[in-house]
Amino acid sequence: MRRHTLFLAACVLTACVAVGCTGPAAADWKPAEGPLITPFAKDVSPKNALPEYPRPQMVRQDWQNLNGLWDYAIVAKDAPQPQQYDGQILVPYPVESALSGVMKEVGPEKCLWYRRTFQVPAKWREGRVLLHFGAVDWDATVYVNGTKAGEHRGGYDPFTCDVTEALAPGAEQELVVGVFDPTDRGDQPRGKQVLEPKGIWYTAVTGIWRTVWLEPVPATSIRRLVLVPDVDNQCLKVTAEVAGDAAGVQVKAVAGGAGQAAGAPGRPITVPVPQPKLWTPESPHLYDLAVTLEKDGRTVDTVTAYFGMRKIELGPGPDGKTRMLLNGQAVFQVGPLDQGWWPDGLYTAATDEALRYDVEITKRLGFNMARKHVKVEPERWYYWCDKLGLLVWQDMPSANNKSPEGQKQFEAELHAMIEAYRNHPSIVMWVVFNEGWGQHDTERYCGLVKGWDASRLVSNASGWTDKNCGDILDVHSYPKPKGAAPEPTRAAVQGEFGGLGLPVPGHMWKEQHWGYRGMADAEELTRGYEELMQMIYAMKDDPGLSGAIYTQTTDVEIECNGLLTYDRAVIKPDLDRVAAATRGDFSKMPPPPIVITVVPTSETSPQTWRYTTEKPPADWTNPGFDDSGWKQGPGGFGTQGTPGAVIGTPWKTADVWLRREVTLPEGPWHSLRLRIHHDEDAQVFLGGVKAADLKGFKGEYENVKIDPKAAEGLQGGAKVVIAVHCRQTKGGQFIDVGLVDVVPQTKK
Repeated sequence: MRRHTLFLAACVLTACVAVGCTGPAAADWKPAEGPLITPFAKDVSPKNALPEYPRPQMVRQDWQNLNGLWDYAIVAKDAPQPQQYDGQILVPYPVESALSGVMKEVGPEKCLWYRRTFQVPAKWREGRVLLHFGAVDWDATVYVNGTKAGEHRGGYDPFTCDVTEALAPGAEQELVVGVFDPTDRGDQPRGKQVLEPKGIWYTAVTGIWRTVWLEPVPATSIRRLVLVPDVDNQCLKVTAEVAGDAAGVQVKAVAGGAGQAAGAPGRPITVPVPQPKLWTPESPHLYDLAVTLEKDGRTVDTVTAYFGMRKIELGPGPDGKTRMLLNGQAVFQVGPLDQGWWPDGLYTAATDEALRYDVEITKRLGFNMARKHVKVEPERWYYWCDKLGLLVWQDMPSANNKSPEGQKQFEAELHAMIEAYRNHPSIVMWVVFNEGWGQHDTERYCGLVKGWDASRLVSNASGWTDKNCGDILDVHSYPKPKGAAPEPTRAAVQGEFGGLGLPVPGHMWKEQHWGYRGMADAEELTRGYEELMQMIYAMKDDPGLSGAIYTQTTDVEIECNGLLTYDRAVIKPDLDRVAAATRGDFSKMPPPPIVITVVPTSETSPQTWRYTTEKPPADWTNPGFDDSGWKQGPGGFGTQGTPGAVIGTPWKTADVWLRREVTLPEGPWHSLRLRIHHDEDAQVFLGGVKAADLKGFKGEYENVKIDPKAAEGLQGGAKVVIAVHCRQTKGGQFIDVGLVDVVPQTKK
């Protein structure tokens, strides 16, 4: 693998020095002022915007990177190609991102236009010149010297334009790209992008967001490789698809450290790999591969690649239950939900080192897998997964799929994703749908995916809307996992769980934040993670889980569910303890804290409250407020069927206000917390001082940190008024509050 890595580095040098990276002057460029930036952004400039060779599994030495400063304009959707441009943008960072230098919205009523010039070396004109786009979101039209060179719909798959005939006689050439992207106003695959970000929905991404590059190829050239490892028969099946006249052409494939074979273009060639070193997360061995086209005894074209020998399948584990088997062994696959978003580049990581870091930190946290969630990454991310050893469950980016045209586009982009990324040994599963989002024709899609790629597992839907097809039964549950039993022909996985939230001031997208379950500090987050992983490993044995996905790798915008902050600057929990728990080792885990009731909730015995469903005066939280006109009833307050609720008094209106005066027992207390179950938003006041402002809902009672200002006035033996406001918008509803003292224990 070392030789291949060095060759990629040489390709970067060839592209930027020998050929030259041309484009507008870079003197005035700087990132826009965004909400948050990563440490990697300091290494970004117009001269080195993602300079690495972008296609590591089909490498040619001669190429030209077109990343850098381009002209841009945002105009009305129906307007013609602009004659004047608004300024400069750093490609390939999305126009909405800080690293683009622009950070402007486009939206469904406008189009984004790009323009730059480039030069073509004279020797390139002996063959064909290809213009490659790593990805453009979503509908792109490409012009070279005023001639339409190509068009493409699809925000996640690479595409190529043969621009040979459009090249002008001189050295300098003009490249113009027009892009339309309706985001969530359209029916196309778009993942978590929305025009109005909130909750689990993120900022829109428009236009070029992966590397743009040129390469010369001969008239007859290798267009595409399909690599299928066959571990049982100790060989690699290589198919080389050829562009141009293939008459009389032979394909030769040579695997470094293994064998070689030859055959016809477009047909599988069997390359022997005797006694293969199998690819695993612990030992991610990669073989080098060279594929050559030969005709009449001379070499026509050559590309280099790599491959890993591994197989993924279903079969009985040691306990006889259906398991996911990696190379014939039942390997428990544990990973994070990986959104792949960045605060400074949105869809695009600042640098290749940033992509590598995400894979490395995932491994350091003890994971052997990641679920790439409703997004497809640049090939360099999968390269690092291949090289460093990280299994991947690859989601198809979600779409609404409400129209026949939208469903047709979804199928086309699903197929394109699989064909573009199928050679990466790290990818072991295709996930067609996320939950019920845009789900349709599920059984048919599972059959299609298996027909396109029979070498991997297929999940019909991750969570909630299983259609009894595919290889996987996947369940979601927050925050605690609930598990599922495997079936004779399907393995069971916990596709999402966790979502423990901890905001870290100074490393947040906004002051507003959201999590499935709030944690008071790093210790509580670490402890909460360990407890959830204990449940997962118990479910591994009974009922028989084969894998689990914790939500999530990093915070994203207002989501604070990450093990890392959004800017990757802070690892929030204790790294060593989390890594041990991820691997099923709980020896580092301290004993659980002692929880002492200070003011009881109604969990075991009803507690009496004053309450009203009519909005009270502004001073209703004050200790001296007269609540004698309010109703009186036992807690908790809510509707039957709300998860985890203990109903004492039915509450069915949108709002409820509660008051209760209690006498605090004598202290001292170690760490006083609210004991609360709320569905949905709840504000709690102690002695008239706000103690907590909680958003969303919980499915159980939790111990929540009290604001220090509210905690200051709490004295043993004193009377205190607990005042609560809970607001409900949909679904179940419930509120109950008490106080507990949390006393940590240490190992003896």
